[in-house]
Amino acid sequence: MAFIYLDKQLLLKTNVEKCLEIKQLISQKFGLSLNELYLEKDGRRLSADDNISGVAQCRVRVLGGKGGFGSMLRAIGAQIEKTTNREACRDLSGRRLRDINEEKRLKAVLEKMGDLERESQERKKRKIEKLLSLPKHDFKDEEYEDARAKLEDKVNSAVEEGLKKSEDKPETSKESLKRKHTKSNVADPKRKKNALWIDDHILNSDESSSENSSDVSTLEEIIAFKEFDEKSNKIQQNPGK
Repeated sequence: MAFIYLDKQLLLKTNVEKCLEIKQLISQKFGLSLNELYLEKDGRRLSADDNISGVAQCRVRVLGGKGGFGSMLRAIGAQIEKTTNREACRDLSGRRLRDINEEKRLKAVLEKMGDLERESQERKKRKIEKLLSLPKHDFKDEEYEDARAKLEDKVNSAVEEGLKKSEDKPETSKESLKRKHTKSNVADPKRKKNALWIDDHILNSDESSSENSSDVSTLEEIIAFKEFDEKSNKIQQNPGK
């Protein structure tokens, strides 16, 4: 008995064993020509004289075109833009080209930074040297130099004349100092009296305050002594209490 399937669907179940007769039954049942189908078993195409026992597959032929698929692919490939970015690729050691290129860029940047720092340091040194260097400006004016020399001579002569005048009048200065000293020593009697009167008043007030304080202390001592006598008398009168 033969079982004919189309993919996973059972088409025919028959006791006929010849392949040609089975094809005729399928064509009569489904309205297909013999050229439009063929039979397979275990992945092998069966001929018309082969006998079939068990399960077999029915394959339906499909009409093909005239080709041209390759030309279509070539046309599409021409439309696709070619990329030049290879950074996602890897080298023989397995590293990404992107990482390698970034390392190169960093090295170049660091080298440039070092050069810039050196240039800045050299500029600073040049500025410092310019500031420390002496100016090359020369001032020459004969009239100014003559006037300056004359001024120095005039100042020196004026100072000498002043010193001579001060040496010629030493006595007058001493007398004036003595007069000032005597005036300062002579004091006003009114001021002295006022000061003495104020001092006496202060002294009297101090003495009166000291006397009052002494009187108060003596009174307190007398009162305390009387209280002590009274307590002692009571104790003598009532010795048992």
